[in-house]
Amino acid sequence: MLRVEAVIFASSEPVTRETLARVVGKGCSIDLLIDDLREELSSRPYELVSVAGGWQHRTQVRFAETIRASAAPTRGGAAALSEFEAMVLMAVGYFQPVTRGELSKIFGKEVSRDTIAGLRDAGFLASGPRSPTPGAPYTFVTTKQFLSAFGMETLRELPDLEALQDAGLLRREAGSTEVTGSTLTPLDETVGD
Repeated sequence: MLRVEAVIFASSEPVTRETLARVVGKGCSIDLLIDDLREELSSRPYELVSVAGGWQHRTQVRFAETIRASAAPTRGGAAALSEFEAMVLMAVGYFQPVTRGELSKIFGKEVSRDTIAGLRDAGFLASGPRSPTPGAPYTFVTTKQFLSAFGMETLRELPDLEALQDAGLLRREAGSTEVTGSTLTPLDETVGD
């Protein structure tokens, strides 16, 4: 159990089941070890969470304000995003694979190459398959870093659009969805996996 904890603690990204099996052997039950670790850590300010196809140590949410108030440098923090970058990232999450041109149509204004490059540099976006549209432009998809930064195991954990509407974050009007002044028009009815 301590070897599993040591590997997860030392890793800067989520540790997969395959990596842990190499550490403890294929005969050990990874799930039981993880359950035991979670139980042992329950009284600590950090916990073991399942994100992006693996496990990672994370500070418990109830300590977030304390950490912010300390102004201490933290490791592995998510990149600070502007409101527009966060909206672009959200659109890619829901409508991927999506081209920069399609993103520009969604927002009714140009999504710059710099915006995409910043999200790529932060590790949130990667190139997807070429679009079948004329000119075969590049598409963009989210990454495991995206899942990890937002505490998700898979894209299926994205809130559904109706939940966002109920929370007052989106307004739906006649087949389109408004996000803080921009219009999101779904490219298709399914969310990418």
